[in-house]
Amino acid sequence: MGDDLIASAEIARIRVVLVDPIQADAQHIDSVLRQHEFDVTSVTNGEEALAAIAEDRPDLVVMASALVGMTSSQLARSMHLDPNTRSIPILMLTGDASSVLEREGLQSGADAYISKSAHPDVMVLRLRALLREGPDLPRGDGLRKARIVIVQLPVDDDEGAELSEETSAPSSPSLGELLWRDGHTVTTIERSDNLIEGSWLQGADSPDCLVLELQGHQEDLKFCQLLDVRRQAVLSAGGVPFRTLGIIDAARFRDQSSVGFFEGGIDDLVPSDIAREALAMRIRTLAQRRMAQDDFRQQEIERQQSALILEAARGKAEMAEALAQANMELARANDQLIQTQAKLVQTAKMASLGELVAGIAHEINNPLAFTIAHADTVARVIVGLEHTQDQEDTRRLRNKATKRLESMKVGLQRIQSLVQRLRRFSHLDEGALQVIDVPAALGTVLDLLAHKIGHGIVVEKELEAPAKLICQAAFLNQAVMNVISNAADALREGVEEGAVASGRISIGSRLHAGRYEMWVKDDGPGLPEDIRVRVFDPFFTTKPVGTGTGLGLAIAYSVMQAHNGTIDIEDAHLPDGRGVGACFRLSMPVHETQEGLSAEGRTA
Repeated sequence: MGDDLIASAEIARIRVVLVDPIQADAQHIDSVLRQHEFDVTSVTNGEEALAAIAEDRPDLVVMASALVGMTSSQLARSMHLDPNTRSIPILMLTGDASSVLEREGLQSGADAYISKSAHPDVMVLRLRALLREGPDLPRGDGLRKARIVIVQLPVDDDEGAELSEETSAPSSPSLGELLWRDGHTVTTIERSDNLIEGSWLQGADSPDCLVLELQGHQEDLKFCQLLDVRRQAVLSAGGVPFRTLGIIDAARFRDQSSVGFFEGGIDDLVPSDIAREALAMRIRTLAQRRMAQDDFRQQEIERQQSALILEAARGKAEMAEALAQANMELARANDQLIQTQAKLVQTAKMASLGELVAGIAHEINNPLAFTIAHADTVARVIVGLEHTQDQEDTRRLRNKATKRLESMKVGLQRIQSLVQRLRRFSHLDEGALQVIDVPAALGTVLDLLAHKIGHGIVVEKELEAPAKLICQAAFLNQAVMNVISNAADALREGVEEGAVASGRISIGSRLHAGRYEMWVKDDGPGLPEDIRVRVFDPFFTTKPVGTGTGLGLAIAYSVMQAHNGTIDIEDAHLPDGRGVGACFRLSMPVHETQEGLSAEGRTA
């Protein structure tokens, strides 16, 4: 009926230190234990026992009550004071059944007491019962009150009256009273068939020790076996099972009929004629051992919980360190991304400038050509003035020179204006919010795109939104400009090189529902759905190789995101348009400020 602890201990051979100065008794007990496959180390005194215990760390110690030199009580106390040996169970042997000796032995720290004259099987079973109680347990002081339940045999009224007369002597306190005086909680109940059922034998308020009155009948043995099954269930559930002590008729105790009770799982068995004080001491020892095991279990649970908390804290610390490292790496990657994005924006702008330079060259070349021509005319007028004396000719030549100089000034101012616009457009830092004159900025954009748009494409403007807007310059210089450039490219699709493209581009704006909207429509072929979902991807382009960077609309999308805005594509359907066309609608939230209408913005 032993548990897993007993099974594992038997496989590993239980190590026992036997301390007995009487050689004949020692040889007899040694022989009995070895027959049951105990590994025995025999010594004759307490000093040798302490050395053997320190060297071998046995599972059990069996000592005679009468030792030479160090007494058995001193040896038990020495083991109890040493943290390395205090958990080793001690069985004390005596040739004298005196209750005084037994009480002294139990008080000194022994776990059980048995007579040398007891049957060998009873001695072996008592040792195994000690192992069942659980080795390696601290025996701390200051534990809670023990919960002890005395289970009496069922009796009829007559027997109860006789028993009451026998035990009512005022000079002999009952067992329950002795235990109660010692500060324990004592409950007395009558044994019944349903006593084993219910939750009272497990849980936080379960008893520490059951004291069973036994007659030695088969019913008593069956009851002990059922109790042991219940104890094993408590143990399997992770709890600390209660201890059991049986009180049996003295005559039956001294023959082999008591062996079956130890095999049935009982922890200790005493004769009915044992002194009450010695019996109470044995019960207290069993209860204290169970409480110590329960306390040890609670400490182990707390230790495991502390270990889990420590491990979780260590894991959190490592996670926090890893998170901090990841944040640093992410910040570095973000900085690199911002720098790379700025370089891509500048690259796209420079590519746009390269395309625009060819378009605006004639815008500069025309005023430059007639300025040079007019300069030649002025030079000839100056020569003529030097050779004429006629006042009429002089006045006519001066008028002619003045008109030519005025024309030259207009042409040079035109060139100066174009250069200033190009300088503003190519400036890298466009992320700051500033007041933008939307119609003027749009005019600059159209001037820069004039060559691409050409004379055959009609540009219509319907600007209903306020002229002043606080936003990033990139909104016009990048987002709107790239959308208009794409519209012009769409209208030029299929047009032979050198031919004049035709079509319409409609640009409009409005303030609606707290949002500033601007749209660019064309009456070209439009954009298929499968293309619309990709046009904002970086480096995606439908233009021939070498004619586009694939970054224009991606930059426009990024600029709108920087304003917490959106850019959507839909069919244009311009009135009297040549084709379905495409409409790019740019929308951003705005709010009123002291400076004027302002968009929300962050660095694009």
